Amino acid sequence: MSRTIGTVSRQVLSDLVPTLSWPPRVTRQMGLRMAADAVMVNVSLLVAVALRGAWWAAVEDSVSAANAIPLAYLRDAYLGATWLLTPICLIIFWGSGFYTHGRAYRGRFKALVVARAVTLSYLIFAFVILALRDVLGFPRSAIILSWVITLVLLMGARLWIALWRIFDQAERHFLPSGTDAGRAQSVLVIGGAGYIGSALTERLLEEGYRVRVLDLLLYGDEAIAEFRGHPRFELIRGDLRHVNTVVRATKGVDAVVHLGAIVGDSACGVCEDLTIKINLEATRTIAEVAKGFGVRRFVFASTCSVYGASDELLDERSHLSPLSLYARTKVQSEEILLNMTDAEFAPVILRFGTIYGLSGRPRFDLVVNLLAAKAVQEGEVGIFGGKQWRPLVHVRDVAEAILLTLRASHDTVCGQIFNVGSNEQNYQIADLGPIIHEMVPTARIITQPQEDNRNYRVRFDKILNALSFRPRYTVRDGVAEIIEAMESGRITDYRDPRYTNLGYLRQHSELQHTLLDDHSAPSWSDLSGAGVGAMPERAESGAQLQAGG
Repeated sequence: MSRTIGTVSRQVLSDLVPTLSWPPRVTRQMGLRMAADAVMVNVSLLVAVALRGAWWAAVEDSVSAANAIPLAYLRDAYLGATWLLTPICLIIFWGSGFYTHGRAYRGRFKALVVARAVTLSYLIFAFVILALRDVLGFPRSAIILSWVITLVLLMGARLWIALWRIFDQAERHFLPSGTDAGRAQSVLVIGGAGYIGSALTERLLEEGYRVRVLDLLLYGDEAIAEFRGHPRFELIRGDLRHVNTVVRATKGVDAVVHLGAIVGDSACGVCEDLTIKINLEATRTIAEVAKGFGVRRFVFASTCSVYGASDELLDERSHLSPLSLYARTKVQSEEILLNMTDAEFAPVILRFGTIYGLSGRPRFDLVVNLLAAKAVQEGEVGIFGGKQWRPLVHVRDVAEAILLTLRASHDTVCGQIFNVGSNEQNYQIADLGPIIHEMVPTARIITQPQEDNRNYRVRFDKILNALSFRPRYTVRDGVAEIIEAMESGRITDYRDPRYTNLGYLRQHSELQHTLLDDHSAPSWSDLSGAGVGAMPERAESGAQLQAGG
């Protein structure tokens, strides 16, 4: 029997060990989840010892024994075991992805993962108890009881959270028909396989939405692979510049989230004509199709880089001074969308801060992610300049902001612009070095002078007051994710071109020519019979891109 148990333990351990990194990087959110699990493990242990003591007292049928057990037996047995069982459980739970949300733990077999981790923890605990029975003297029956109770508590807690999400979503979907909040049930995410899109898709599915993704899959489908087969997920692989593709994707949805674009100053500079076609012209087409189909909620991904350079603390009313082609296409797209706003069509502009953190499609052309990866892989944190300000926000907080926008009432968000981030996360680049060095002590901070005209601090009071948006993640949380991903082997080389927009476009130079030479997109006259009702005419105001590099 013991030989069989030992074999099982070794097999399970071999699966978990590769996912472990040492020392573990614990964020605030991870710490809270670990503390909750530790409490449940200790409650299980206490209850098991108490039940074992009560049974012992009943069998002995001795008043003196019954009186002695709570004070001596219960205390000594519990204290003699908790110092061993609790760290064993937390280490195994960590390796199983409880706190890092590994793919297996996030999947549909979470209950099996939990059961396996709890069982392995108690097997190790039992082996130690048996080996040190002369020292610890913990009753074997209490081990079995505690194992059962821990399984019930941990799986019950996670089941309760899942059920709460289901019922919460059901409540929103069955609101009275005259209620605006929660009306969107089917969402089209354009660019849903990207950095933000994959995080948003996961979040929408968690909340019970039907999600349709339109994406050309230039970077592959790994980011959304886990959603394939989900009953509420649909993928349309296609070019967002093709009107017929957009029409097919937009039919039957309640809301559109437009994330599709060539993102980043450097990436946009590779081929300016292609950037204009994708970032500007396609945005107008998508908005017109959505309006023609009666989609009321249209969320557009913009950027805080539209503010350009300023030493002032900026808000949504501040003057825009875009310094790059990327930022200028966003400004012009905002103008087009806002000019289309009416009582039935509600474009919402979300100006994202500088994003960090991991999603289904990792990116290492973003400052926090890049510096953290360099610290781990190369042992240095290179700070160029350092005085420039950036408003930082985690990718999962961005997804949450989009979700809040979809849920908000028409009057709250119709034709509105929101900066997405928090006042507390306005950082100078130089401030990031000490944070990363604290988490990777072996990394050296290297500062080099370099001019960067982009410099902006941003206020986020509007989204806080209107939508009660409060980011949950900090820069330290994002850095910890990068460290864990690299130390666990999930990310082997951050310099791989697939992790950067510019690197990928340069590596696949033929791609830009293929896209630029693609003349297969139909004209508006080709759309007769496509199912579009009264399609509005193209709005020309603000559509001309300003000259300049």
